[in-house]
Amino acid sequence: MDKVVATAGEAVADVPDGASLAVGGFGLSGVPNVLIQALYERGTGGLSVVSNNCGAMDSGLAVLLAAGRIARVTGSYIGANKEFARQYLGGELEVEMIPQGTLAERLRAGGAGIPAFYTPAGVGTQVADGGLPWRYDGSGGVALASPPKEVREFDGTEYVLERGIRTDFALVRAAKGDRHGNLVFAKSSRNFNPLAAMAGQVTIAEVEELVEPGGIDPDAVHLPGIFVQRVVALTPEQAGDKKIEKRTVTS
Repeated sequence: MDKVVATAGEAVADVPDGASLAVGGFGLSGVPNVLIQALYERGTGGLSVVSNNCGAMDSGLAVLLAAGRIARVTGSYIGANKEFARQYLGGELEVEMIPQGTLAERLRAGGAGIPAFYTPAGVGTQVADGGLPWRYDGSGGVALASPPKEVREFDGTEYVLERGIRTDFALVRAAKGDRHGNLVFAKSSRNFNPLAAMAGQVTIAEVEELVEPGGIDPDAVHLPGIFVQRVVALTPEQAGDKKIEKRTVTS
């Protein structure tokens, strides 16, 4: 039952080239930076990543992206990541853009063993009809486009069928965790982290504070340890290394 692994490098040692990863976080919040850095240092590449966004500034998944280690991204936000946009438009990166709520539910459904579900989000658009550019040819043309999806009517409203997502591995960050893998997420880092953790066949969690079993009130657990296979305890320096994406000050 003790799922603690000594180092981040050891925790990701069996992630192979070409693996699929569900990665938690939103912007700079709740991103498993230490595990991502460990993957970078191992030289792992050809990755298919499922995450809300692909890193920001020079942290998170942006580290792997800039090194050319990511082959495909399933996400919902590009934002101000210029390298992401450059690789996508240049035909170097395959990108499946999904409505944000749909992405969250696809991860949750995959983790809950639900193969597919219907949602009204995207009906009447290329999300349902197909034709979204997944990969460009580098000359402005579309090399690969999204296929059409099944649309059905229920009680007079049309819904599009979306598939649940399962990945080979999941990388998440929690504010607190115990040796059994029970996790607690702080504030906005509770967005995609629990969902990504559910979707992974093997889920690895870096935790800012490691406690013994019983150190977390059962009512306070956000994600039960059944979904987590490995836990890495961060050092105080690693836990406190949190960047600010946009600093706002008043005079």
